[in-house]
This record gives sequence, structure tokens and C-alpha cells, in this order.
Amino acid sequence: MMKKEHKKFKVGSLFAGVGGICLGFQNANAEDKAYELVFANEIDEYACETYRTNFNHTLLEGDIHKFLDTSLCKSKEEKEYYESKRHHLFDSKIDILNGGFPCQAFSIAGERKGFDDERGNLFLQIVELINQMDKYSQKPRVLFLENVKNLLSHDSGRTYKIIKAKLEECGYIIKEKVLNTMNYTNLPQNRERIYIVGFLNKEDADKFTFFDNSEKFIKKKSASERAKDVEKVINYNVNYTDNKEFYYTKEKYPHYFLEDGINLTKEVNEKYQFYQCRRGMYVRKNQSNVCPTLTANMGTGGHNVPLIKVDDGVRKLTPAETFRLQGFPVGKSYSLPVSFKGRPYSNSHLYKQAGNAVSVDVIQLLAEEILKILD
Repeated sequence: MMKKEHKKFKVGSLFAGVGGICLGFQNANAEDKAYELVFANEIDEYACETYRTNFNHTLLEGDIHKFLDTSLCKSKEEKEYYESKRHHLFDSKIDILNGGFPCQAFSIAGERKGFDDERGNLFLQIVELINQMDKYSQKPRVLFLENVKNLLSHDSGRTYKIIKAKLEECGYIIKEKVLNTMNYTNLPQNRERIYIVGFLNKEDADKFTFFDNSEKFIKKKSASERAKDVEKVINYNVNYTDNKEFYYTKEKYPHYFLEDGINLTKEVNEKYQFYQCRRGMYVRKNQSNVCPTLTANMGTGGHNVPLIKVDDGVRKLTPAETFRLQGFPVGKSYSLPVSFKGRPYSNSHLYKQAGNAVSVDVIQLLAEEILKILD
């Protein structure tokens, strides 16, 4: 018997990063329905390299402002590039537009300047693209956006009120919910994010009830179950001899191995647990039996670095482990680049990418709930 062909719904992605939202949608399926990724946009050249390593569809590398308004280009060559590529935004007539628009402007870990920060205003490019799609092709049927939890409370809630109003002006019915990765997936990471879903059609909006009933999907896990989840993402075969750069030693960090102060050997003492040095003053174990929220600057040192106990000492997470904590199947169907423009690919870029990424498993869960209501 011939296998029934999946009905495909086309997806476009803004601020795609290394493809976390795209991967979640790609992995999603419901009954005889699935998604088809048709284009993605990203400006960071290192993130683009990671994205290209793992996806084959059209990647529009560059500034979304210039794709939407080529008069902003500063040279003839630049304008020709953007004009030759921008048609991808409209030709496919996508069903779903997604984007994890830059969150640093609203993040607790950042300066929280909101719309006063240029990165905060990148949200308005989503609105501009929707308006141009309405002119050239059609508005996406569904919007899917992700950001930091703090977006909801930023500037006493006024920032999100503006964002929601702008999307409603585009014709969308907006629903939102803050979800924690550790509660809804098997990924052992404490990561609270706001997920915003918009529907052009009231019928679709009425059918999407996940946010109203999300407590039914919560996974309650014991410490031993969490330990098994940790074991799946952490490579405990990594050793000091071959991976010295990840280890914290007395020679390298003498201030972390004091007899009358912080002593990592004594305080990082449980396998399958995660620790952090806080402000160089004390060591804190994560009490939820999961990894604390991964951040974009965890590769630069300081108190944002999750530490683990291994058989031959104490070390920070490897880049591959941080990606796996976000749900990227590194070592299986997802690969990290090893070089870029003839040079070894820097771990610092990979740590930044993982910290900025989304939790793929949460995206897949939501993408499947959306897929169920589409016909």
C-alpha cells in the first residue's frame, strides 16, 4: 500500500540563529500533516555557517532591514545582493512566520532598554514584513514568536502591550504563555521563555487551546529521572588529557581552589548535578536537578558558566553539550561546524549560539499543537 503524502504547510523564519525554531517545526508532525521550511533569515555570519551546516533550504544571510528596504544599502553591489534575494520573502506564500526576535534589549541578563535599544526595535521588522507580504502575496496564517520571560513585565508591561497591539493591528488574534523547558520536555534545563502565537483566522484561534490547558502537559520528574536525562546530554567520557580547555584546575583558577574560600573540589561534589560560581564568592548547586538557564555569554567565564563533576575533576560544559541541552541532536542528525573561512571555528561563537537558541523540544511540542488545528 502506498504511503499517504503529508499535507505540507510552508514556514518562513526570521532571526533564525542556528535553527532551533526551524528544527522544532521540521520535527513536528500530526496525523498526515507536516511543515515545509522554505526560507530563513539571519544576520550573524557565524550563526549562518552553523545553520547552513544543518539545513538545505534558502538562507537569506543579511540585515532584514535591507531585505525589506533596499534603499538602505550603502553600495551598488550591496543593493544588487539584497534585491536579488528579497523575492524569497514573498514568492512562497508561507503559512507560518516564526521568529525568536533578539531578546537582549528585554533580558534580565542584559541592560533592559527595550525599544530604546536598536535590537528591541527589530520586532518592528516582523510587522513590516507582514505588511509587505500582505501587499505582494498573502499574510501568514499563523505567527510564532519566542522571547525572554522578562518581555512580559518589561517597563511595567507596557512593552508587551505595544507588541501585542502592533500584531493585532496586522489582523492577528494573539495568545501568549510563559513555559519552562524543564516542565514540558525531557531536556534538563531551567529555561523560562514567552511563546507568542498569532492567528489570522478566529476559527484557528478558537481551536488552539494549549495555553489554556498547558498544565496537563507538565512532566513531573524525580531526581533520579532527571539524572537519566542529564546523562543523555552530558558526555561523561570527556577526559582531561584530551580536553584541558574545559577543565577548572588549581593551576588555571587558583582562586577557585582555596582552603578557606571557594573550593570546587569540595563543593562540586555530585555527579549529574550542575553548579555555578556566584560573583566569585560562593558555589551554588541548582536545586531543581537541572542545568540553570544557558546564556549567550557563558563562554566568556564568570558566574554564568555551568560546572559539572566528572571522574577526573571539575569542568564546564562543552559546546556540544550546551547544544544538546537545548535539544539539538549533536552527534546524530545535527552537526557543529569545525571551520569558518579557513580558520578553526571558535568555541566562543558556539557557546553564544547555544545560549541565544531556543529549546527545540518546546518548539516541536507547540508546532505540533498548531499543526493539529490546521487543515
